[in-house]
Amino acid sequence: MTPDRPNRRGRAPDVPWLDPANGPRDWPLGYGGSLTPDLLRKAYAAGVFPWYNPGEPVLWWSPDPRAVIELDGLHVSRRLARTIRSGKFRTTVNQAFRDVMLGCGEYRAEGTWVHEEMVTVYTALHVAGDAHSVEVWAPTDSGAWELAGGIYGVAVGGLFAGESMFHRRTDASKVALATLVERLKARGFVLFDVQMTTDHTERMGATNISRAEYLARLRDAVALTHVRFADSASAPSSIAPDRGEQP
Repeated sequence: MTPDRPNRRGRAPDVPWLDPANGPRDWPLGYGGSLTPDLLRKAYAAGVFPWYNPGEPVLWWSPDPRAVIELDGLHVSRRLARTIRSGKFRTTVNQAFRDVMLGCGEYRAEGTWVHEEMVTVYTALHVAGDAHSVEVWAPTDSGAWELAGGIYGVAVGGLFAGESMFHRRTDASKVALATLVERLKARGFVLFDVQMTTDHTERMGATNISRAEYLARLRDAVALTHVRFADSASAPSSIAPDRGEQP
């Protein structure tokens, strides 16, 4: 169902959404516009993201509250830390971005918002150096390595906006998330946006903050124009378990 057209008051002339600071808390800020890399850059820098179904107008969201994972607040169990150290998985960065997006669409096949238009536009954003992926690989019986999970998102200054993740092997998405957080810390990022909490992200440490707080932190984060996600094929994996947690 297409929502009623929102009042244009507070909307900048070149974007299809209302000012997030004054927009609805649990309803789109606007809809329409062509999904392009340039418009996506403006959206993430403003605290807005697209979320819509194929064949429908692009819906632009900025929910209140907003879910984040504090970079020093990731929950890593002893079991997960052992899995990471064991060598059961290998991790890479920016080596299979499109495949990670397709995996996210496959994982959420019913009602997924990771559809072909999004794959095309976010891949273009990746080629431009603004969208990134962490891949998790697992060995097959033949000794080859296959994609077992991953996560992707968009970087703007010191903000990383996580979009979606998936797994085909147990713990692969958790390894991807833990690897991503370590990389964000190492590269100087200050804000990891996960948009809305899920059971999975809450177990890993996601918390809700008010949209007002999020937008204030976002302004500081996007001002860090020197921060780069970089394009190294190797990602750190020195993940420590939560102190005091039982194995």
